[in-house]
Amino acid sequence: MEIFVLNLPLILFNMAGYIGEFPCTVDNKGRFLLPMGLKKQIPAKEQRYFVVNRGFEKHLVLFTKKEWEAISDKVNAKNIFIKKNRDFIRKFNNGATPLELDASNRLLLPKSLLDYAGIEKDMVIFAYGNRIELWSQKAYDAFINADSSDMADLAEAVMGKKEEEDELS
Repeated sequence: MEIFVLNLPLILFNMAGYIGEFPCTVDNKGRFLLPMGLKKQIPAKEQRYFVVNRGFEKHLVLFTKKEWEAISDKVNAKNIFIKKNRDFIRKFNNGATPLELDASNRLLLPKSLLDYAGIEKDMVIFAYGNRIELWSQKAYDAFINADSSDMADLAEAVMGKKEEEDELS
């Protein structure tokens, strides 16, 4: 009798990425507690060092150091002899600040970035895909509670094209 053993590599995928909304409080020094529900979603090797930066809207984006390096490499690879590339690179990197999780599971946000995002005390961490966004509670509520017909129109514009493409095939 012959026995066959297949030696196939184990591939782990984190296709969904981060997920969740986490209400937080920022103390008067600019520190907030990284929620355990979010921390558990971050690979163990990436749970200590982060980079925070301005988001495209009035919020902040928190990256693991590894994710920041990957995105930063793409951004900084742009041709700096093109003015709009230089402008984007400067604006994208403006305010980027390395953070380290302290012994109490807190991160310290710079005052200039808190001011940019309008975060005073109440904050929402919104995690999706490979992004962790930090919003003032007030701005997040306004964004989420915007007219629901806007969401339907947005969904059609962003996701509806696939059906059109499928119909043409």
